Amino acid sequence: MTLRVRILAYDGLEALDFAGPFEVFTTASRVSQRMNSGAPTPFEVASVALARNDQPVQARAGLRLLADHDLAANPDADLLIVPGGVVDAPLASSDTLRWIAECAAGAQLVASVCTGVFLLAKSGVVTNETVTTHWEDIADLREQFPALDVREGERWIDSGRVVSSAGISAGIDMSLYLVERLAGRALAERTARQMDYAWNSGSSNPSA
Repeated sequence: MTLRVRILAYDGLEALDFAGPFEVFTTASRVSQRMNSGAPTPFEVASVALARNDQPVQARAGLRLLADHDLAANPDADLLIVPGGVVDAPLASSDTLRWIAECAAGAQLVASVCTGVFLLAKSGVVTNETVTTHWEDIADLREQFPALDVREGERWIDSGRVVSSAGISAGIDMSLYLVERLAGRALAERTARQMDYAWNSGSSNPSA
C-alpha cells in the first residue's frame, strides 16, 4: 500500500525542515523500486500550502516553492509532516490551524520538525504528549504550552501517533526513523546510504 505523505509549506518555513523530509521519503520510494521491482511505491509525497493566487511560498532564507495542493482542497494524508521555521504567520492563520487539526485527525501519523511542534500544539493536535523541538525554543514551548512534556537534548521523540524532532538534521534522522517504522529497517538504511547521509538512528520513546 502506498502511504500519502503531506508536508505543510508556509511563509517563513526553514527550507531544510521541509526539504529534508521531502528528500527522505521520495528517495525511499525510489530505492524501494530498485529493491522490489514492480511493487507499489511505499510513499507518495506532496506539499500543501494556503493558496495566495498561485503565488509561491517563501522560505525563511528566501527560497520560493510552489505547493502541490491548496489547503482548501483538503488532501488526505496518512502521514502529515509540519516543518519548522518562523511560525508567526501560520500560528496567526485560523485556516492553517484548522487544516492541521482536520488533516491530523484522519492521519495515521503526525510528525513535526523543530518549531513545527508549536503549530501542532496551537491546533490542538498535541495537548499533553511528550515532545521536543530545537534547543533554542525549548523554553518558549514549555512556557506557551505548559501541559506538554517537553524534553531537551533529544534528536526525536516517538509518542505513538505523534513524532517530534529537534532542528534541521534531526528532522532528517526522524524521517528515516519513520521510513523504518512504516516500511522497514532495510529500506531506511538503504535510503540513508543512497543519500550519503550518516543516519543517527538513536531515538527516544517516552513510554520505555
